[in-house]
Amino acid sequence: MNLNGRVAVVTGASQGIGRACALELAKRGASVALVARNQQKLEEVAAEIGGGPAAPVRARVTPADIENEDQIKAVFKALIADFGKIDILVNNAGIARDQLVMRMKRADWDAVLNTNLTSAYLCTQQVISPMLKQRWGRIINVTSVFGQMGQAGQANYAASKAGLIGLTMAIARELGSRNITCNAVAPGFIETAMTSVLSDDLKQSALKMIPLGRVGTPEEVAHCVAFLASDEASYITGHVLNVNGGMLMG
Repeated sequence: MNLNGRVAVVTGASQGIGRACALELAKRGASVALVARNQQKLEEVAAEIGGGPAAPVRARVTPADIENEDQIKAVFKALIADFGKIDILVNNAGIARDQLVMRMKRADWDAVLNTNLTSAYLCTQQVISPMLKQRWGRIINVTSVFGQMGQAGQANYAASKAGLIGLTMAIARELGSRNITCNAVAPGFIETAMTSVLSDDLKQSALKMIPLGRVGTPEEVAHCVAFLASDEASYITGHVLNVNGGMLMG
């Protein structure tokens, strides 16, 4: 899965799955633009990747509010001017604001939908033109098992992640004839900052649902993202790759 010479953009790259994806893509030879709000954390990821302007692999820190359309447009314009192209887009940025539907505030619904779903649509729009010109592209959306099976207290999160699956399939149909693939990765219970705050009881109940008997790691998700970004996955599009330890099958 050689990605030498490729240019990748990873949103939500400051921690968790996004960080792991950025490191894995760089390890396989891609230069990576790191997009998230927290500049300090992005710089830490960039330092792990290493590589200066003359290096074969570069890491560019690109702080931005992924909910802000103007900032997204400015970021991608600058990246295309800098790198000359964008080959791979990983729409990973995501937040959770859990609450039962009857108590959920509209602001929490909007924030989760805007960050998890609308940002993916906006970022995808920005890469379509350069990908069409080069007739090669990989768009990978990080969804969730809860976008497939639902979760009490996460109506906003589940809706946003289910929406990503529909967006993935629509884009795959629109762009497939131009050698641009669009796929999704659906992680299950992964050990990240988002899941670390959950109670031990909830974690134990989740483990009982996982045939492999353990939580996953961000790196295990990143390996799948790297595969979908590679030439080895050239005949796969519109697919949702489950990375959930068997939590959901079928």
